[in-house]
Amino acid sequence: MAQPLRDAHFLTSAADAKNLGVCFAEVAFVGRSNVGKSSLLNALAQHTQLARVSKTPGRTRLINVFVTGPDRWIVDLPGYGFATGPVAEKAKWQEMIEGYLTGRKTLRMVYVLVDAEVGATKLDHQMIDWLRHTEIPCRIVATKCDKVKPSRQLAQRRDVAASLMLQPTDIAWVSSSKGTGMTDLRMEVAGLLSLV
Repeated sequence: MAQPLRDAHFLTSAADAKNLGVCFAEVAFVGRSNVGKSSLLNALAQHTQLARVSKTPGRTRLINVFVTGPDRWIVDLPGYGFATGPVAEKAKWQEMIEGYLTGRKTLRMVYVLVDAEVGATKLDHQMIDWLRHTEIPCRIVATKCDKVKPSRQLAQRRDVAASLMLQPTDIAWVSSSKGTGMTDLRMEVAGLLSLV
């Protein structure tokens, strides 16, 4: 496949992972509500309208599944943190996310998105610690790296990595708008989904 993930298109949405069907392999993306998850998914698929981009944090309220290749899924999970909505609804989102993450045998990787400029927040740490504790494979992706001043790039990458007990090279440093790091991340995702 010359351009992996380019054929990605919306498959289904669900409020409960138990209502999702089966697939050969899947990867999931999770992060704070305003971390740029939809923009990243669009950039990965080289498709401007694959995932709906909104200026209002927390618009993703269901488990959204995109299919690429034969039975390979890219899963967009609801954002956590600044999402707007009633407290009871936010609690359901957490239950929905945890139910998905612990219930999918074909899940190969969870990409946790953190803001490159802000660094990992308390909520990001909670998500990453929980994934590590439950032994679910995860990879950190620092989004919006173009917002970090060039003079701060190296130091910021070291700082973000150190706060997560990682090496700078363990983190994917990307910019959806500038395309930085997107080719490598695209090939990584495609590899996990056995598309390359």
